[in-house]
Amino acid sequence: MRPQPKEEYAIVLDFLPGGKPLSKIYIPIAQVLGEDYFTLLEVVPRRGVSLNPGDRVYIGSEKRDHIHHIVGKIKYDELTQNAKLELENVIEKLVSQNEKKFVDFFNNARPLTTRLHQLELLPGIGKKHMWKIIEEREKKPFENFEDLKKRVNFLPDPKKIVIKRILMELQNVDKYKIFVGQPR
Repeated sequence: MRPQPKEEYAIVLDFLPGGKPLSKIYIPIAQVLGEDYFTLLEVVPRRGVSLNPGDRVYIGSEKRDHIHHIVGKIKYDELTQNAKLELENVIEKLVSQNEKKFVDFFNNARPLTTRLHQLELLPGIGKKHMWKIIEEREKKPFENFEDLKKRVNFLPDPKKIVIKRILMELQNVDKYKIFVGQPR
């Protein structure tokens, strides 16, 4: 089994200054999403530090300014309601900031089995879209989401389907992980 990749930065989804409800420990806690591998984590901020949803914090192995320590990974179901509401916006922002990496996925996606292709894991992409994407990328690699939309007729918004797939992976909808926990 390969080692779990480590996050360097995370985006705050929710901050609970009084700790988690129903917990007997009253220390401030934040729920965050890792920028590189979309890892859901709970972290404890340094004393006196207040965090806001959307804040970018360093969680790497060097000295941290805002975060005292990482409690650990959490599952989607363990997120607060506020964190779940913030999650899609944060993912959208990260996908927009890293558009080239996600477009490269469309340019490089491969078959998973003899019957299933990585592209088919994206919501709204079936065999016809998959073959059209493969045909077009062989002519010339896609440059951005707009180029992809222009060259593949009736393709759902590629950015939105990537965001949906990331949410599905965080919710463990199936066994495949193409974005969560994978180097981008």
